Amino acid sequence: MNIFSEFKEGMSISWGAIRANKMRSILTTLGIVIGIVTVTLMGTAIEGLNSAFMRSISFIGADVLYVDRFNWMSHSHEEWMRMQKRRPLNLAQSTSLEKSLTLARAVTPATDTMLPIKYKNRRSDSVHIVGTTEGFLVTSGIGVSQGRFMSPTEIEGGRPVCVLGTDVSSNLFQRASAVGNKVTIGNSSFEVVGVLEKQGSFLGGMSLDNQAIIPLKQFLVSFQNNPDFQIQVKVKELEQLEEAREELRLAMRKIRRLAPSEPDDFAINQQDQFVEMFHKVAGTIAAVGLFITGLSLFVGGIGIMNIMFVSVAERTREIGIRKAIGAKRRTIMLQFLIEAASICLLGGLVGLALAWPITLIIQKFLPATLSLTVMGIAIAVSLVTGVLSGFFPAWRAARMNPVDALRNE
Repeated sequence: MNIFSEFKEGMSISWGAIRANKMRSILTTLGIVIGIVTVTLMGTAIEGLNSAFMRSISFIGADVLYVDRFNWMSHSHEEWMRMQKRRPLNLAQSTSLEKSLTLARAVTPATDTMLPIKYKNRRSDSVHIVGTTEGFLVTSGIGVSQGRFMSPTEIEGGRPVCVLGTDVSSNLFQRASAVGNKVTIGNSSFEVVGVLEKQGSFLGGMSLDNQAIIPLKQFLVSFQNNPDFQIQVKVKELEQLEEAREELRLAMRKIRRLAPSEPDDFAINQQDQFVEMFHKVAGTIAAVGLFITGLSLFVGGIGIMNIMFVSVAERTREIGIRKAIGAKRRTIMLQFLIEAASICLLGGLVGLALAWPITLIIQKFLPATLSLTVMGIAIAVSLVTGVLSGFFPAWRAARMNPVDALRNE
């Protein structure tokens, strides 16, 4: 008898045994059901958080480098105080940098402040006012849903024009068009020339749609004449990111006239820093979740193993008869392994059936995604649990002496 025939026969006998002991099989699967529900919900939560996080930081751009005075990921008080003493970045440095870089597609200076914006009797508070140039459209990757972006002429002349985020536009103009109207930013009047596409929020907090973009020269005249700048650098090719980063670092050191022995007095930030931080946090969450899931599956597996030992004891005479007429050890072992795996597979399918509506409920409050990958992992875990739990009972059955087994009543 070949392995395929043995597997087919083992399936038939195993399912017959499961049907013959329906109540016992149902109770046995409860531990596995709980474990698989836990595995599935943990997987959906992590995958949903990962997708939401990547959407949230997509505005940063994987191919954009940000030159700042501060490092985004610095948390210690000593580092913060040391960075506070750094010289601010200025517009002249951005201009020099643009002339120096060969691997950059665009170099854009940007600075910001928080101010209210008013239109007639309506008001939008704490709006993120960004002063920048036409290159911002390239480095930020945002689009315009209504009207247009600021023209090079308006930017060069420092005209009082602005492009609003969708939240600001809807707050001030509700369903009416904002383009062509004049708003008051701080104490200055600006003409609205466009409205940005909706971007959502950053890490579930700061809204990226609560902003207004104005020409840099107008920002310097109206709000701050000597602000601290951020310089955004979009590289030509993503594959050249590390090379472009090193070119940028060397150019900045030269522009800021740092001696070879002096450390960098600026920071080059990028999207990978947030991704790395998120993966560390997600890894910790996953480790805790796997521990809890492992305990659930371990308890369920012990239950399966005990029931399989009972099943082997009840069918000792049957095993003796099969061995007496020529059944091999592997045939007996395969039969009981299939039975244990089948019970766990049923538990896995029931667990998935329960996890699906729970995931739909969770989606109303938190990001969660029940993907085919998560479902496949859940099924695989249930099968592996069944095989591991059924191994020792199956091994014991396979090694029975047929004479002793036939004597069993």
